[in-house]
Amino acid sequence: MPKKESFLLNRLKSVGYAYKGALYLIKTEASIKIQFVIAILVSIAGFYFNISKTEWLFQIAFIGLVMSIEGVNTAIEYIADFIHPEHHQTIGRIKDIAAGAVFIASIAATTAALVIYLPKLF
Repeated sequence: MPKKESFLLNRLKSVGYAYKGALYLIKTEASIKIQFVIAILVSIAGFYFNISKTEWLFQIAFIGLVMSIEGVNTAIEYIADFIHPEHHQTIGRIKDIAAGAVFIASIAATTAALVIYLPKLF
């Protein structure tokens, strides 16, 4: 019977796989690249406008939310295409729903950004 890996080693490997997946997303997915650039721009704006700690927390949370859901959406698309490569109505609906989740998170993030930055601009 092979020796079981330690909990710490197992966790470190998991973090490595997650990092690899995040890098793959950023390197290959146009939507994540756009969201990454937007995240950098609003972060620069956060420093420029000296936003509060609470505003930073909301901004970071929404950046993480949108990018994470985009990653889940991409994974769903890969799985759907693997299971059923040719066009299928139900697979299309599944992919639309996953994209809709990203859209909802993006609208919420945009609204939060407007709440944070509009008063600072006007």
